Formats: sequence, structure tokens, C-alpha cells
Amino acid sequence: MSEPQGKPEEKPSEEPVLDENGKPLSKSALKKLEQKKAKADKKAQHQVAKGPEKPIAEEEDPLKCNYGEYELIQSQEISKKKWVELGSISEANVGSVVLIRARVHNVRAKGTVAFLVLRDSFHTIQAVAYPGEFISKKMIKFISGITKESIVDLEGEVTVPEQEIHSCSKKQELKIRKVFIVSKSHELLPFQLEDASRKIEKGEEDEAEDEEHVQVVEKHEEESKEGEKKNVKVSMRTRLNNRIVDLRTQSKQAIFILSSGVCQLFREFLYANQFMEIHTPKLIPGASEGGANVFKLKYFGKEACLAQSPQLYKQMCIMSDLKRVFEIGPVFRAENSFTHRHMCEFTGLDIEMVINEHYFELMDFMGELFIYIFEGIEKRYAAELKAIDHQYPFEPFVCKKPVLKLTFEEACKLLKENGVEQSVHEDFNTEIEKKLGVFVKAKYGTDFYMVHRYPVAARPFYTMVCKDDNKFTNSYDFFMRGEEITSGSQRVHDAKMLEIRAKEFGIEVETIRGYIDAFKYGAYPHGGCGIGLERVVMLYCALGNIRNASLFPRDPKRILP
Repeated sequence: MSEPQGKPEEKPSEEPVLDENGKPLSKSALKKLEQKKAKADKKAQHQVAKGPEKPIAEEEDPLKCNYGEYELIQSQEISKKKWVELGSISEANVGSVVLIRARVHNVRAKGTVAFLVLRDSFHTIQAVAYPGEFISKKMIKFISGITKESIVDLEGEVTVPEQEIHSCSKKQELKIRKVFIVSKSHELLPFQLEDASRKIEKGEEDEAEDEEHVQVVEKHEEESKEGEKKNVKVSMRTRLNNRIVDLRTQSKQAIFILSSGVCQLFREFLYANQFMEIHTPKLIPGASEGGANVFKLKYFGKEACLAQSPQLYKQMCIMSDLKRVFEIGPVFRAENSFTHRHMCEFTGLDIEMVINEHYFELMDFMGELFIYIFEGIEKRYAAELKAIDHQYPFEPFVCKKPVLKLTFEEACKLLKENGVEQSVHEDFNTEIEKKLGVFVKAKYGTDFYMVHRYPVAARPFYTMVCKDDNKFTNSYDFFMRGEEITSGSQRVHDAKMLEIRAKEFGIEVETIRGYIDAFKYGAYPHGGCGIGLERVVMLYCALGNIRNASLFPRDPKRILP
């Protein structure tokens, strides 16, 4: 009997390939999957034979040498590069290639084109980049990513744009060839310069930086009744807390260029008239102006003060036969006044000079000095005035020649004619001064004038009294737009009279003994005045608040930054 034949060996069945729903793939779907896998295996084998794929590096951009970020400049080298000031670019430069260093004011990208607005002081110019001989797509991307306020070196060809550029001060355009970041702006700005540069309506900033008047934070957007967004406002406090950024606005740049110009014109006129510049102590043993408005401090175990004026030392120089002297320097007043025109520290433009017969010699000289300054501002700083007017609109300053002179009594009479009562024996207050300015402008057509022969009660101890009436003094104030910008007088040059006057003002004679003794050895008749630089700039441009004309203001509540 034959043995039973065994069953054939069974092959293990393959597990079916399932689709995303867990169902077996059809034959056609399975075939497509196998073809896809075979193609991928073939590509992998080809890549193995070819070697590992190298990542595309930035260095492979053939135009990489035209853009990037400098290493920190630490005086490593001196190159032969020639930089051009942005402000000097004009039609004469069209067609030439220039290298400028400036701040990035704005960045804008549109498709494959990038625009930069560069700023230097209050000058701005547009630069444009699009792919070409010097510009790659990667470079466009790099330019588009530069942060506002970064400092860059930019090389470009000066061209004339097809359409006039209204948003920049320069009407030429730079066709970018190279751009490198010198210093990147890493922090978010406390406010946008566009917001800090908006037009200030009259009266908006004539209040002081006081908690009652200025909110701590005004940087916000408000909704109007119509639901439209209003412009962002930047408060005075926010500006001053971030002064470095605020000073970058075009109007502030222009204001302080103008301020520097006033000092230059002041010096020019005085040097041309045989004056010499001096530098007097700011640490003194006693109050220079009398009164309590003085900063006291310890000086090696003794009490000392910060000078309220260089007054005493200017006079001592006259007694030292330095017949015409001037100084530009800080003045300190511990006045707890929180107004639009008072500060605890300001810049004084002081002069002192010998007179022969009458204090009118000094007044007339001062009138000529101011005319020189005002005419110089108009001639030399037209662009700056335009930039200031753009944000702080103001009426042109009017100064008639010769400068109008009014006695104190004549000024009181003019006030009375217009319904304002003012005693001839008391000083003007701020409100009265402003009203007088309005009446003078209406009657005489000038923003600038002098008032002289002030009452005794309104003047310091060293002011000479009038010979014909000892209730008045040989003194004067100059006014711009109805506000005082300088005060001066003929000085007492007799030692005995000075002692009497000092005692009448409650000043300890021994604290100013060196000053009084200076007049014992023969003294020239003389006089002078002190001008507040910030007030001159504020009033000429009608800025509304003296803090706008002070780099880093100091008042009873502010000693920073």
C-alpha cells in the first residue's frame, strides 16, 4: 500500500497594503504606488553616486560683496573712501556715484523693488534698489529687512526720478549700488518719528510739563465720533523722557541748528566791536542776584551757591580794564516756577561794556546787536525756519529799525489807553507783558521793542537809580512778541552806594566784599545785560514752550535725562 501523498507547501500570504481609510488598495492603485517607490529609489541611488547635496549658502550670491553688516568699527583701518554729506547733494551731483552715511528713516518693499528713505539732520533723500548689475534678489530682501533708525553706508548713483518726490527734502534719488549696516537699531522706538513730527496746533504745547496738564502716556490712538482714527499724539513728557529720539525729528534738528546760529551771530557782532569772551565762576560764595532763588551747596565745609548770573564777575572784569566783555554760559535759578518760559538752568548770553555818558549807549548797541542776529537768521537759516514752521507754524518775526524805545511810564500809558491798569511803581507781570506786546504790535507794527526806566522795586541792588527821580532806575528790558528776553541796566560803580544798596536788599555785605572792593580803585561807568538764549529761539519761532528750545531742560520736576 502506497503511502498517502503529502500536501504541497503553502507560501506565506503577503499582508495587503491599506489606504488611508484602512481598506486594501486596488491593483491599479498598488501599481502606481510601486512605480512611485521605484522612482524614489532611483533618485536616491543617483544622489549617492553624486555625493551629498550642498546647502545653498549666502556666499554663493555673486553680489554678496555689495551688502551686509560691518564688523564693529573699532578704528581698525583708514580707507580711502570719501563720504559725501547728504545735505550737500544737489542737481550738480546727478550722474555721479556718491557714498553717504546716514540714518534709515523709512523702509518699503514693493515686489522686487526696495525703497529706503535716508535722513541726516533735517535732510532726507529716497534711495531705490531693484535687481540688476549691482543688486540681487537676496540683496533686495536684505534691504527690506533693515530696521528703522539703523545707520548705514550707502553707495549709489544720483539720479532724477521720473516723478517728483514730495516726501523728502532732496528731489534727487539714489540708485543703490551698495549698502552696509554700520549700526543696527535693535530696540523698538518709544514712538514713531512720524508721530513726533506732526504739526503742533497753536496752544497745544504752551502748557508746562505738569501732571495737571500732561498725561503720563499720550501715545495712543483715539476714535473720533465718526469712528475714524485720529493721529497719534506724543506728549511733552514722553518726548523729554526719550529726548534722544525726539531730537532726531527734523524740526528739533532745525531748532538747535538755529540756536547754534544765534550764538555764532552773537559772537560775530561782539568780536567785530572789540569785545572779548570771558568765562566766569559758577561756584560763588553768595547770591549774585539777591533773593532766595539760589541753589545752595556744600563747598568743603562752607556754604556756596550756583551763580544766578555772571553779573558780578563781568563788572569786576570792567574794573580790571577789560572794557568790553561777553560770555555764553549756564545760569542757575532756583525758581519753583512751572511755566512755559521758566527753567532752573538756561543759557545766558551776557555782555558788559564801559559807557561814557548815558545808558542809551548800551541800549542802542544792544538794538544793533539784535538786528544783526535777526537779519542773520533770515539770511542764513531759511531752510531751518521752513522745517520749524512745518511743525510749529508761526508768523514771520517783525523788527522795525531803529528799535522802538518806550519808557516804563509810556508803556503804562499805552496799557491804560487799552483799558489795562498798571502801577508805574510795580513791575509788569507776565500777563501784562503779553498784553503790552499786542498793543505795541497794533500801534507800532513791531514784535521787538525796549522798555526802560523801570521802578526801583523791580531791579537788583547793583542797578543805578535815575538822577532826576530816585523812584526809577537806568534800566531796561527787551521784548519779543510780548515776552521779556533780556534785562539790563547801568550798574552802580560807587563802592559806598553799593554797600548801601546791598543792605537794603538783605544781602550780607561780607559775602560780596570782593565784588564791592573792586570799585574802590577807580571805576568806569558801565552797564550790561543778560539774554536768555532759549527764550530768543522760542519766541522768534513761536514754539510755545521753552522746553522745545532747550536740549535737556531742567525745571523743578525734571533733572533727567
